Amino acid sequence: MTTSSDIVRSAVWAAELTEAELERARRGVMERHFAKGAYVCHRGDRLDYWTGVVSGLVKISAISRSGKAMTFAGAAAGSWFGEGSVLKDEARRYDVVALRDTRMAMMPRATFMWLYENSPGFTRFLVRQLNERMGQFIATIEYDRILHPKARVARNLSWFFNPALYPGAEPAIEISQEELALLAGVSRQVVNRSLRELETEGLVRTEHGRITVLDPEALSLYDM
Repeated sequence: MTTSSDIVRSAVWAAELTEAELERARRGVMERHFAKGAYVCHRGDRLDYWTGVVSGLVKISAISRSGKAMTFAGAAAGSWFGEGSVLKDEARRYDVVALRDTRMAMMPRATFMWLYENSPGFTRFLVRQLNERMGQFIATIEYDRILHPKARVARNLSWFFNPALYPGAEPAIEISQEELALLAGVSRQVVNRSLRELETEGLVRTEHGRITVLDPEALSLYDM
């Protein structure tokens, strides 16, 4: 069984921490399980934890007052998110929903802030993480406003190959068409049609519950 020590030592942010800093993080991290469809938090909640996905998949999204739904990002195994809200000590401005049964690591704000204030390695990681996250959110707005559905599917797939946000990504992604549809903000039928066309173009290979990406860079620039 995965322990808190295993979770911390395998985390992308642990590489530059000292042994004393790793031990401080280990003592603070706990694990929680969320069933498929469960909310990790609702928009407006105070979630005083920095959160990482140990296994599973979650969607970070919001619904406007007019009822328009918008997905900001997906978070797969190995990714950590929510550092902005923890740093600002504010309520979450988005919903976090488990798209499948998910195990999450939860680091209390007190531990997070101690690392932020005392660990140069952790602070350097946060700067890189926030920079990548800003780029992701700007791109998400672009996808939603100007790209047609197939391009949105392609580019959402490409995000799983950002090494800063999704460390250890492999060519084969364990994701269903339903889950990809929820992340891209399109119907399952659109995802099915888009994947068939992308497969014909030699960019992906699809199997049941798995998509193998053959050219991540081409997907990241896709606008056809």
